[in-house]
Amino acid sequence: MKTVKDVQQTKEEAGIISIAPHATVLAAITLMAEKNVGALPVMDGETLVGILSERDYARKVLLMGRSSSETLVRDIMTDKVITVTLNSTTKECIDLMTEKQLRHLPIVENGRVTGVVSIGDVVKLIISEQTIKINTLQSILNDVQSDKNLRNLLHRELDKI
Repeated sequence: MKTVKDVQQTKEEAGIISIAPHATVLAAITLMAEKNVGALPVMDGETLVGILSERDYARKVLLMGRSSSETLVRDIMTDKVITVTLNSTTKECIDLMTEKQLRHLPIVENGRVTGVVSIGDVVKLIISEQTIKINTLQSILNDVQSDKNLRNLLHRELDKI
């Protein structure tokens, strides 16, 4: 099974994109738009203190009638951050994201944030992994066309995917 490390290797990130807790929400949303990301780790120096997502903005600024230029990130961020490590599997990530209704998980290794994995990143890697499995099984199936028992077994395995 693939891991967060595999996910991170497929991304074209140039360093960690983060925001400070004392920054304005407008600065955070502007940075998210510039970097085309849906969430930012909130960092106080090297320490992860929260995460700010587009969902936080929509629910805690827009719907509450707050000003994004006057509201600070620390006032709307999620401070109970669920994280993963580079060794976390894609299944563990999907399970966490589904159970906790999250779309982004900061990656923390040896106490340091090394990136963020999104549900899109994980799904893309899982689909790629499944496509390879399906193509391999179909190739084997084509090679054993003459053996009905083996062919039926492979068809049952393909149906499980």
